[in-house]
Formats: sequence, C-alpha cells, structure tokens
Amino acid sequence: MMSALTRSLKALHKDEQGANMVEYILLVVAVALPLLAVLVWFWRDISAWANKLYQEARQGQETDPSTLGH
Repeated sequence: MMSALTRSLKALHKDEQGANMVEYILLVVAVALPLLAVLVWFWRDISAWANKLYQEARQGQETDPSTLGH
C-alpha cells in the first residue's frame, strides 16, 4: 500500500503538464487584477470622461449633413 502511494506521488511530482497551465493562469491574474483595481479606483473619472465623449458625439450628429461636404 505504501509503495503504491509513493509511486503515485512520484508520478504526480514528475508531471509538469498542469504546471504550465497554472503559470498561464497566474500571468492572466497578474495582469487582470491591477486593471480591475484601476477601473474600480477611477470609475467616476472614467464615467465622466466617457459621458463627455458621448455628449460631444451626440452634438456632432445634430450638425446639418449638407455642411459635411458630401
């Protein structure tokens, strides 16, 4: 029984297939968490900036199409 457990643990230790996936997951988390933190921290500033751009775009749509030079 003990030798079977030892063999299983050695096989698990030699298997590196899952290690690469864990590294990729950690890399994605290392990039995503700071971006998420920035979004949460500056949510009001980003929202105000996006609203300002939206309002400017809406005002641009109300222009007379004949003045666009088509």
